[in-house]
Formats: sequence, C-alpha cells, structure tokens
Amino acid sequence: MISEPTLYSCPLCASQRTDLWHRDQRRPVAGREYWQCSNCDLVFVPKPFHLDDQAEKAIYDLHQNEPDDEGYRRFLSRALAPILRYFIGRDPETLRGLDFGCGPGPALTGMLSEHQITCANYDPFYFNHPERLEQRYDFIVSTEVFEHLSQPYQVLQRLVPCLNAGGLLVIMTQRPRDLTAFSRWGYTLDPTHITFFREASFNWIAHHFQLELIEMERDVVVFRSIGQGK
Repeated sequence: MISEPTLYSCPLCASQRTDLWHRDQRRPVAGREYWQCSNCDLVFVPKPFHLDDQAEKAIYDLHQNEPDDEGYRRFLSRALAPILRYFIGRDPETLRGLDFGCGPGPALTGMLSEHQITCANYDPFYFNHPERLEQRYDFIVSTEVFEHLSQPYQVLQRLVPCLNAGGLLVIMTQRPRDLTAFSRWGYTLDPTHITFFREASFNWIAHHFQLELIEMERDVVVFRSIGQGK
C-alpha cells in the first residue's frame, strides 16, 4: 500500500492548502523541508524538523549581541526609529513598552531608556516572566524573533490584546523572495529559523487581528492597534 504524503497545516492561518516548496541540501540543515501556504504565503519548516528547547537555547547562548556593540545598535535602530517617530510630541516618560524575545542582553531596552522610555523585557529562555504578557503597552517590539516562532498565531493572539488602542507592534524579521533566492539564502542556514513571513502574511495578520499595517520596510514591519486591547 502506498501511504499518503504528509500534509502540514499553516502555523499562522491554519490553512491546509500548503505544499512542499523547497528541501535544503546544505549543511547544517540538509534534508530540512520548507512548506508554503497558498492562503497567507507563509513559508514554514514543519515540526519534525524543529530543534528541541535545549538544542535551541544552546544556539542562542552562542550569540554575541552585546548591548554596547555599535554595529548591533545600528541594527536595532531600525526597529527603534518607528517608535520614536510615531510617538513624537508625546512625553516619553508616559510611554510603556515590551521587548518580546529580548535575549540575554536586552540592548533595545537600554537604547529606549536613553530616550526616557520604559520598556519591559520578556524572553522564554532568559526573561521568562509570563505576567508581563498580561499587561498593557503602548508598543511591543520584537527584533529577529518571529522567524524562530513555531506557533506564530498563538503568539500574536497573546501579544495583540496587550496593546493599548493606537499602540504599535514592531516586528523585525527578514522576508523570503523567490525560490531561487531562497535556496541560496544564508538566513535559512540557522537551524532555529523556521518561519518566514511574506507581504501577504503580514496583510493576513493585519486583517485577522484588527491591526493597521502602517509601515513595511525591508526587514521591519509596523502595525497599529485599532482595537481596544484587554
């Protein structure tokens, strides 16, 4: 008997209209599959190819993102800029934000404090304070995190209600291009990178979660909450 091919539901929109898009042959991810959703265009690595938590954290522990590194600060400034721009004219000491997935050295929080803006930190491995996901914020920023999410819908379902009305959700993550470019893309060689959003994916998020998509740069996307929050 010939078994039916395995099908995977999209971890963002839950559609079952997904197809195998690419199988990588490069080390260290040789054999890893990437599937694409025809409903929201998300490209994702199915669960059988995910690392366990221990192996995932071991890779994060190797990252050298020092808060005082000038190159890293320039990199993060692309996520900081829309926050400063959007809230211009407002007393910065009244703003309250959350750095979701801040890592072991929350550099962005320090950069925000230089502008007298308070930002709390949350990270499931390094700042695991779930009560911070029950509070309200004027902005939530997440830099180079969403490509690591195995369940992006559940994460958004938890984050979006934490925004005050008019609050910002700032996501920094790189977007895949066509299949030829994707097959050569160094971004996919990180075994912890498992979810890749495209323009249609962000449009789906905006529509489904009642967000206004107000900016979409090369690797930074900014949403504005038009709901009432929690």
